[in-house]
Amino acid sequence: MKIKDLKVFIVGNPPPSFGGRYFIFVKLTADNGIEGVGEVYCDSFGPKAMTAMIEDVFGRYVQGSDPFRIESLWRKVYSSGYSQRPDPSLVGVLSGIEIALWDILGKAVEKPVHALLGGKVHEKLRSYTYIYPEPGEDESIYHNAELSAERAADYVKQGFTALKFDPVTPYTAFDPRQPSLEALDRAEKFCRLLREAVGSKADLLFGTHGQFTASGAIRLAKRIERYDPLWFEEPTPPEMPEEMALVARGTSIPVATGERLCTKYEFARVLEHRAASILQMALGRVGGIWEAKKIAAMAETHYAQIAPHLYCGPIEAAANIQYAASLPNFLILESIRTFGDFYAKLLKKPIRWEAGFVIPSDEPGLGIELNEQVALAHPYEGDRLHLEMTNHPVP
Repeated sequence: MKIKDLKVFIVGNPPPSFGGRYFIFVKLTADNGIEGVGEVYCDSFGPKAMTAMIEDVFGRYVQGSDPFRIESLWRKVYSSGYSQRPDPSLVGVLSGIEIALWDILGKAVEKPVHALLGGKVHEKLRSYTYIYPEPGEDESIYHNAELSAERAADYVKQGFTALKFDPVTPYTAFDPRQPSLEALDRAEKFCRLLREAVGSKADLLFGTHGQFTASGAIRLAKRIERYDPLWFEEPTPPEMPEEMALVARGTSIPVATGERLCTKYEFARVLEHRAASILQMALGRVGGIWEAKKIAAMAETHYAQIAPHLYCGPIEAAANIQYAASLPNFLILESIRTFGDFYAKLLKKPIRWEAGFVIPSDEPGLGIELNEQVALAHPYEGDRLHLEMTNHPVP
């Protein structure tokens, strides 16, 4: 069996666009007709540039290759052009292709991917969601503690046992910064009202997006420790885990990080410096499923846990689910609410979410099928990035 063809889908995500403006899907086809799908998670370039990158990597390394030789292919792409270092764009492209290869492998041997990763450890996976606006609402919920507390109580009634929020946005190209007194007060108010709303029925996951200096993050953590969050997410930018380690030593709240990191090499630095005890790799960026499995094994030796990150489409979500089901050190899975709405429409059979848990599919490969008609009916024709930062300093 050899890989024969590639198709790239740039799928516009209709409002409210939870998960980003668009999704980048790839479909690989083998010469025996077996198809596999993957998802690229890369924010650095627009969709036309990303399509060209995917096609270039496919033509150089993937076309005509044996899909079972993932380890060999990974090294060839990773070292492309004498780079041989964690390049987020290249590794994002590699990730999407690698996920599609696992989908093909599972279908070829008629096994779910989790069975090829050591077998299923978890029959169901605890999941959490961001606190999102409802259809027709504006985005004020992200800054309105009272409204967020009401929504948190609603999510708990649906079955969620963990909720994430980031009340101290925006995140900017000029971070890290010291949080203002207003931001500190707002963070504390959010935690107080949400804890009052959900009691001990749900964990609070305090998100930031690498916004703060280490000293600023410690100041913020001191304000919210009394409300016992499950984690303090990416309190400092991703490039210096040594600084994040200062935060981890300065608070009793577990630190989580990893959505912007790629490959085992960057996660090794996090573990070496004890910068975080919860790792949040995005499978469409980190290097794919096998690379993420290696990172999870490294994390085991440090008693660190895995909470796969998700801010893109349902194919990465499906990869996260197969991966997480195989992990002894799995903690919790990010979902986009209950995987309904456009997420469900993009798949011929939606991801199974029940009372706060995702049920891993036992069907071959990733356990999903892309509804190509829906994907093709929603092309993204703009040139903006999937996710963009504020481009001016925040006082």
